[in-house]
Amino acid sequence: MTVRDQRTAKVAFIGFGEAASAFRSGWRGAGLADTVAAFDVKTGSADAAVRARKWTDYATAGVTGAERVEDALAGAALVFSLVTADQAQAAARDAAAHLAPGALFFDGNSCAPGTKRESAQAVEAAGGRYVDLAVMAPVHPKLHKTPLLVAGPHAAEALAALSALKMSAREAPGPVGTASSIKMIRSVMMKGLEALFLECVLAGRKAGVDEVVLDSLDVTYPGFGFKERAAYMQERVMTHGVRRAAEMREVARTVDELGLAGGMARAAVDWQQRVGDLKLDARAIGEGDYRALADAILARLDTVER
Repeated sequence: MTVRDQRTAKVAFIGFGEAASAFRSGWRGAGLADTVAAFDVKTGSADAAVRARKWTDYATAGVTGAERVEDALAGAALVFSLVTADQAQAAARDAAAHLAPGALFFDGNSCAPGTKRESAQAVEAAGGRYVDLAVMAPVHPKLHKTPLLVAGPHAAEALAALSALKMSAREAPGPVGTASSIKMIRSVMMKGLEALFLECVLAGRKAGVDEVVLDSLDVTYPGFGFKERAAYMQERVMTHGVRRAAEMREVARTVDELGLAGGMARAAVDWQQRVGDLKLDARAIGEGDYRALADAILARLDTVER
């Protein structure tokens, strides 16, 4: 496939949330990927409002929405699976039977290496080419330029396809699971920090000592900006906690697969899930104010966990 062919090849998304819409927005702005289709389970939601919002998302992004995964994948040379971690393996199995021969299947979900190896077996057995893809940073503001890692036997072909789409990818040399290992183990720290901030700040607010604690941490770690970080970390969990909890379950599995007990990852799951389930709108509360965010979380927790 030539570079020109790669630019004009049909691209399909399984899952059309934040990451997929960001990639599509970047391509569209750069005049790339003219033919894009998408399937998202919300298209078939029992809630009419949820269905309507997803169809609006498709129209706004300039993609062809599909009611069935097979319709989205028909003739697609490049398939990006960008669903929640707990649905990644099912998405790979469901897609496998409908992939065009030789299609590159980019599994960009935050899953344990073992989960990705199992998904790879289903895709490869059906004649697709499975690519372990790790998204290594938030997709905003870089969109399709967000740093990516790829691994597995089709890494060279994957890099060529991503390069044609002007994406910022590099290889993590090794078998399927290598890129995801890097992402998962990094998340022990990144998502674990969010959970630590939540427990520290919420406890500090309840005890009335949050400012003293955060100021003292700034003395210990100069330049870190604990109050600013506290606001950011809380907002991330409020907005994405449910998805992050699913990812951290996969992180725990990753640590388990390495013969260690993933206790820290499992503890992070608890905070991510509890706060994500509150469905608070950080923007409406005041994103940059850690105190307001913490107080809103505490008030809602008091109501739902009483």
